[in-house]
Amino acid sequence: MTASGELAKSAGTPPAADLDGAGLRFGVVCSRFNGFVTEMLLSGARDGLRRYRVAESDVSVVWVPGAFEIPFAAQRLAASGGYDAIVTLGAVIRGETGHYDLVAGQCAAGVQRVQLDTGVPVVFGVLATETVDQALVRADPGAGNKGMEAAAAAVEMAALGRRL
Repeated sequence: MTASGELAKSAGTPPAADLDGAGLRFGVVCSRFNGFVTEMLLSGARDGLRRYRVAESDVSVVWVPGAFEIPFAAQRLAASGGYDAIVTLGAVIRGETGHYDLVAGQCAAGVQRVQLDTGVPVVFGVLATETVDQALVRADPGAGNKGMEAAAAAVEMAALGRRL
């Protein structure tokens, strides 16, 4: 087995239930647009981070006007060196124009670029739904809150980053 194969084998991630975010620092970028959805995603993300023992003092939340602005704030947080991972939260809901396609696609591409350029994991917790009802289901405080899922992914990726 090559050295890189050994690294990959030893860097395997534990099941999410075994994750421990104590001592890790997280930035959360949240869009104000469709705030009735994003506030529920943020609540879920905060709950998820607490579930994995992340101290509230180790979480910084930054608000941006809309999903298109998320990559800018994520890039600034990641480049600061102060965070082990970034969580992005937003809700892009299809309307009657092509604006949805532009915003959702560019947000996703920007978030991906940030993590590849900075080496800091950036989790994409931005909903892209056809309807308001679909967005509300995915932001529901019960099971399936995508903010909570994004938080779990961020803890997992931050822990993986430290191991690598």
